[in-house]
Amino acid sequence: MKRSREKAASELFAALYPRLAGWCRRLVDDDETAHEIASEAFTRLWARWTSVAEPRGFLYVTAANLVRDHWRKLERERRAVHRATVEAAVRPPVEQADPSVRLLVGSLPERLRVPILLHYYADMPIREVSVLTGRKEGTIKADLHAARELLRAHLRRSLDHTP
Repeated sequence: MKRSREKAASELFAALYPRLAGWCRRLVDDDETAHEIASEAFTRLWARWTSVAEPRGFLYVTAANLVRDHWRKLERERRAVHRATVEAAVRPPVEQADPSVRLLVGSLPERLRVPILLHYYADMPIREVSVLTGRKEGTIKADLHAARELLRAHLRRSLDHTP
């Protein structure tokens, strides 16, 4: 029984994979991503092999959902790049920064200092900071927010004490 199931799965793969991957390729406009999506659809099918009544339909619906997820990810990345570009255009160059701000950044706890230095001083996107630090993007965003709030509070206090 197991042997016949494996043979059926192998035949299904041979019959449907090229067409599914080609369909995905037309939707995502990238060979590697198309093959990843088609492979993932088959992987999900194998996980439910005994309970899926219509494998072809399952594969195409799963692939369509994965394509949609891919498109959403691309849109989020596009918006993030746009936002970063706009921020970079309005942000003054680092060389003009007040030395006291650099001192304040240096006094931040390492957990907050490293993302600030990588994101604002090295102009790295949050995704890259996440990879380099081994922390989730959401954590990096929260740390950047916390660091900005601390810096804002320190700067406010120092401005309040000026004559």
